[in-house]
Amino acid sequence: MALDQSFVGRTYPPTEPYEVGREKIREFAEAVGDANPAYTDPEAAKALGYPDVIAPPTFVFAISFKAAGQVVADPQLGLDYSRVVHGDQKFAYGRPVRAGDRLTVTSTIESIKSLAGNDVLEIRGEVHDEAGEHVVTAWTKLVARAAEEA
Repeated sequence: MALDQSFVGRTYPPTEPYEVGREKIREFAEAVGDANPAYTDPEAAKALGYPDVIAPPTFVFAISFKAAGQVVADPQLGLDYSRVVHGDQKFAYGRPVRAGDRLTVTSTIESIKSLAGNDVLEIRGEVHDEAGEHVVTAWTKLVARAAEEA
């Protein structure tokens, strides 16, 4: 059953703040194999003009994807998550994520499309710091595969 188009534009409440720690950034950089010293060495980050280490660009995925869970879990939307695959991810940065940031994410359903029986849901996550400064916008595309015919 196709998702209801009337959900396009629906915005969900901001998440609780996520505190970005140096160790989380280091672990993520190590996991993705990025040895940029700005991710692990405060002095290297300061030499580039940052107050502390910064996070690799895709670090924010974990925060924004968790926030998109509010959309996925909305019983009124009726998304069958057992049929969902991750379709795409993109980011538009206002500034890098930094150690010490306390970030919240506000998720909005940006589009719902039906393609060959599959539902394609695009969720925009607006990420702000504690002072209300925009840090990054993250778009997550989810594809709910069509049910197989019996």
